[in-house]
Amino acid sequence: MKATRVLRDEHEGILAMLSVVEAAARRLESGKSIPPQMMVDAGNFFRNFADGCHHGKEEGELFPTMVEHGIPKEGGPVGVMLLEHDEGRAFVRGMREAAERYARGDESANLALVDNTLDYVRLLRAHIAKENNVLFPMADEILSDDEQAKLFDAFEHIEQTRTGPGEHERYHAMIGEYQTLVAGWN
Repeated sequence: MKATRVLRDEHEGILAMLSVVEAAARRLESGKSIPPQMMVDAGNFFRNFADGCHHGKEEGELFPTMVEHGIPKEGGPVGVMLLEHDEGRAFVRGMREAAERYARGDESANLALVDNTLDYVRLLRAHIAKENNVLFPMADEILSDDEQAKLFDAFEHIEQTRTGPGEHERYHAMIGEYQTLVAGWN
């Protein structure tokens, strides 16, 4: 399997969770409550899986390999992705802080929770589209099958060290549970 396929597959889980948190933020925005733990869990998912594991694979392995092949970091697509990763981290920090306050019953956190969540959703959807439609096809063009295999192995190592055995499955189960909950809101 190509390493870029692994990243595209992970994008599917991230996009599913983005839909969940967008629905939760819209519900909060309309004055309705949401299960407090939902946004705490979502913030942890985005920090640990989307950033720690997924972006860790990109920043630690894929991007440097692409730069070695002549794809510019500064002023190029890799640099843009790195800037967006940093921007996303700021939104996730804000989301997590507001989610913790909301979970403690602090209703003054609602606006920060909604704003950080919706800003993160917008950013990450556009970011994922750029990676899937521009950056990953570029990588597929310049990387040999051997390089893709080396990246795949490196990704496996990152997955085991950053999230641990069974964490991907736990996150996917959590996403499924929250998707079911959100579907019942309609």
